[in-house]
Amino acid sequence: MSTAPPGRKWRLIVLAVLLTAAASGLAWHYAGIGGRTAGAADALTLSGNIEAHESVLGFKTVQSRIVALPFNEGQWVAKGATLAVLDDADYQQQIAIADANRALQQQQADTARQNLAAADKIIVLDETELAQRRLDQRRAQDLARQGFVSPSALDQSNTALQVAQAALARDHALRAVAAHNVKTAQAGVRSGEEVAQLARIVRGYTVLQAPFDGVITVRQAELGEVAVPGTPVVTIADLQHVWLRAYANETDLGKVKLGQAVSVTTDSRPGKHYQGRVSFIAAKAEFTPKSVETHAERVTLVYRLKIDLDNPAHELLPGMPADARIELAAAGRP
Repeated sequence: MSTAPPGRKWRLIVLAVLLTAAASGLAWHYAGIGGRTAGAADALTLSGNIEAHESVLGFKTVQSRIVALPFNEGQWVAKGATLAVLDDADYQQQIAIADANRALQQQQADTARQNLAAADKIIVLDETELAQRRLDQRRAQDLARQGFVSPSALDQSNTALQVAQAALARDHALRAVAAHNVKTAQAGVRSGEEVAQLARIVRGYTVLQAPFDGVITVRQAELGEVAVPGTPVVTIADLQHVWLRAYANETDLGKVKLGQAVSVTTDSRPGKHYQGRVSFIAAKAEFTPKSVETHAERVTLVYRLKIDLDNPAHELLPGMPADARIELAAAGRP
């Protein structure tokens, strides 16, 4: 039977309670970065924050006044939805000028083709005339040998033949010029079409569309502002595909495998589990991020993990703190 005084006995009891509490607090401290869950030797609990792919969107090559911003922060948008519209009056004018130039080029091409067709007809007439002059010249030669025509008449037939030959050569040269003009005009038409098409493409840049389904997280611009190329207008987050950024201690790293199933919970929805898989394990250690409160924790070397999560109801939002539970038995440990 113990003979310790009552006061000493109470002091021993209080000391035991304090030691138990300190041990529990230490276990909780290490579980915050990555460690085995207290009371569950076959599970590893990691803490981190939800992240999502975000795109900062702005107008690429155009500058004008914003005339429409149909969405506000926090609103869900579908892929292809119009997020912002610029005043396109100047760009519509450029389209009109390009269309007018294209029409002029087309008219010039039509005229060039008509001139080429006319040159072809003239050459046909020249060839007919030349054939006739050759026939006349041969007849004149035969008659001259027989003494039925004078030398001057023979000279006239020779001259007529030379004139017909020169006319055909000249008109062939004119046809070559006409054919070149057709090619030049056709090139002008193609150039005009390209300029008109480019003007329409540039005009299309005055409408900013959502590249994927998501949520407007930030609206950096307001109606009436002049948007210049490269200036952010809205930021959209893809909530269909989110992930948890967490960190594991070196001693726990060997327990985590790529593709391993993970169950994630949040404080905002206690009891609800989101299923995910480990998709990335850093090969290089780093210091714990500054978001961890105490200096002692920040100087600890850890390894970054990425856990892809299913988020069909869009309940997991960027920046939300979350806890991941990894069943070690499922990791295939030796």
